[in-house]
Amino acid sequence: MEIPVFVLDAFTNVAFKGNPAAVCPLMQELDDSLYQKIAAEMNLSETAFITRTNPSDTFATGSKFHLRWFTPTTEVNLCGHATLASAAALFLFEKNINSTLMFETRSGLLAVTQQKDGYLMDFPLNPPTKQEPNEFTDLVQAAVGNNPVQDVVLSSVTKKLMIRLSDSCDRSVLTNLKVDPVALLNADNSGRVKSLLITMKGSPECQPGYDFYSRVFAPWSGIPEDPVTGSAHTVLAAYWSKVLGKKIMTAYQCSSRGGKLELEVRDDGRVNISGKVTSILQGTIRL
Repeated sequence: MEIPVFVLDAFTNVAFKGNPAAVCPLMQELDDSLYQKIAAEMNLSETAFITRTNPSDTFATGSKFHLRWFTPTTEVNLCGHATLASAAALFLFEKNINSTLMFETRSGLLAVTQQKDGYLMDFPLNPPTKQEPNEFTDLVQAAVGNNPVQDVVLSSVTKKLMIRLSDSCDRSVLTNLKVDPVALLNADNSGRVKSLLITMKGSPECQPGYDFYSRVFAPWSGIPEDPVTGSAHTVLAAYWSKVLGKKIMTAYQCSSRGGKLELEVRDDGRVNISGKVTSILQGTIRL
């Protein structure tokens, strides 16, 4: 068996920045165990598998596909950067003729539109609810230590816990955090949290003008730190839109690789997430 594989860096126009995802367009479904083995072998935050919904379509002509995402240890319900990479792979390598592609996923139908300068994803918005900080004392301590915290919120739908650092903190506080994934796992094994977002207010008046910053940790899914996370921004966008009173925002995820996301919170309970993609590798998996 030969399986085509592409590796693309999402949310960046520079190689080796953003978040790398492996993308495998498949002529037929494979066993779940094989998906998981391939994802473990690729050892990236996510490996995406695309299959056709209509057998008469090709990857060049079809406009709707099935899409699944696997980390090295588990299948996930939503992944932004690997969706962006999947659409880019079809547009760039398969020469798909459509301007918009639809993906059937665990999180419903997701659309990705090719734009002049990048790609726009139509994603669900996941507004979080405020939590009592003492409910997550151990997790907050493991994540940010003694740095001042302004807010703790949880998206129960996505199981993403968001910690907002105080506005008194400099961006360097966030970028310099040394977060131990084992400490996070030990701090919460209740199942309530599958991903931890640490965020802070940005400086939109200073170029390049980011409205907020973030970092994302998901050791519960086998990802110590995710470089740039589209799904996290379904929560972050909802939170910061309300706090800042803005529908259109620019965000920067300040991992060591870093990535930029353009966000537009819509009135229909969804969010547009836009970004660029850089292709890195094209190859074949032989089994």
